[in-house]
Amino acid sequence: MPADLAVVGLGHLGLPLAQAAVSAGIETLAYDPRHTTELAAGRLPAGEGALTTADLRRMLSGGFRPTTNPAELGRVRTAVICAPTPLGADRTPDLTEVAEAARALAPRLRPHTTVILESPAYPGTTEEFLRPLLEEGSGLTAGRDFHLAHSPGRFDAGSRTHTYATTPKVIGGLTPACTESAAAFYSRLTDKVVRARGPREAEATHLLETNFRHVNIALVNEMAVLCHDLNVDLWDVIRCAETKPFGFQAFRPGPGVGGHAVALDPAYLPHTARTPGHPLRLVGLAQEVNQRMPQYVIQRAATLLNEHGKSARGARILLLGVTYKADIADQQGAPAEEIATRLMQMGASISYHDPHIPHWRVLGQPVPRADSLYEAAADADLTLLLQPHRTYDLQGLAVKAQLLLDTRGATPVGAAHRL
Repeated sequence: MPADLAVVGLGHLGLPLAQAAVSAGIETLAYDPRHTTELAAGRLPAGEGALTTADLRRMLSGGFRPTTNPAELGRVRTAVICAPTPLGADRTPDLTEVAEAARALAPRLRPHTTVILESPAYPGTTEEFLRPLLEEGSGLTAGRDFHLAHSPGRFDAGSRTHTYATTPKVIGGLTPACTESAAAFYSRLTDKVVRARGPREAEATHLLETNFRHVNIALVNEMAVLCHDLNVDLWDVIRCAETKPFGFQAFRPGPGVGGHAVALDPAYLPHTARTPGHPLRLVGLAQEVNQRMPQYVIQRAATLLNEHGKSARGARILLLGVTYKADIADQQGAPAEEIATRLMQMGASISYHDPHIPHWRVLGQPVPRADSLYEAAADADLTLLLQPHRTYDLQGLAVKAQLLLDTRGATPVGAAHRL
């Protein structure tokens, strides 16, 4: 059966795109050898927490069709590659799954098809990496026989404010015709389409957006440490600063930075994408600051325990919220794992509570999950709030907990120790 759209790669970008497309009445084919079988059976992939099982059921009844047969990719008018591109051990983006997606699509690629890359990528990926794979595998020429473009993935998981339809999409095509073809597709899903000059500009847009987030989080993380040492209430400082109507945007500190959009320093990019002698030094410094935050949380926790006559060794510590972001089930890059690991290595007894994570393993061992939140907080020597899910009654929690360290500044003023 023909479909208007094929989404190749069904992770944190592909599933929301498919959901938006189905909601817009677009027949959507889904291809991902890792996940299509379970999706077809109505089961969400583990760790992809942006959607619910109910969302998936509605998609399946509305025109969402997962397939394990790559031959079906040749029947669509638009194909969007949303394969993950995690950073490898050498801090370079791993494009393995993008290459696999391209190789699955290329032999089936028909003239006039529009191919869009949404995967996070360094400037030049669409033209210098994806384009040759598609052309060699199909015998077609990008920009002449088929349209090729990049559109950086933008999805605010768990947000009730920034929906797919209300979030503008940036598009950069290999040619003006490529841009317009991609724009015609996305205009069916979103209220606003922004045309970049080309794929490199679109790719660099994602680079800027991601690094902007990491650099500013690093700034407030450093301010958190400084203000604690100076006995200054940082949260009140931020409250006051964000009243400035120009030149300031509020960011808030936390126990670390998680998520799929990792900071990227061009010093680690493939040589074709580097700018010799001009690394983004601020990005490297931001990474160092943010990577130190889990250890800083451990130090604060140990100090609080010590001040109350207890040692981290043998202490009962409850971790609240182990996802990277509030109100979703995605644990990608969440600092909770490193914090739990370090505490366990110090001899602490760890348990956790998270309404979105029924099971959790650290160092290969299952971590006990608290059944009753209030009872667990009352029993724990220290409760660490790492992610303030909406379901948490933080006022009540602060009353029940023996000792509460709030790493997100979410509890009422004076109710807990804050980062």
